[in-house]
Amino acid sequence: MQPDTRKILTIGSVMFASGIIAAALMLTVFGGVTRQGPHTNLGWISLIVALSCLPLGAITLLLGISKLFGSGTRS
Repeated sequence: MQPDTRKILTIGSVMFASGIIAAALMLTVFGGVTRQGPHTNLGWISLIVALSCLPLGAITLLLGISKLFGSGTRS
């Protein structure tokens, strides 16, 4: 594995994990979510973090995984 591939996979997994943690905190600790949105200010911040980290983290993870499998054929 090349060092840049490892860095992409690390950053992607950290971002995706932080999005999952933010979503879980928003739903449980920070008051939950109704049709109008979260109940507290920390819930809104968690929603913003989750909505930014989850898609970008998933795309970064996909990039790292494709780079990992694509570089396996070359030396």
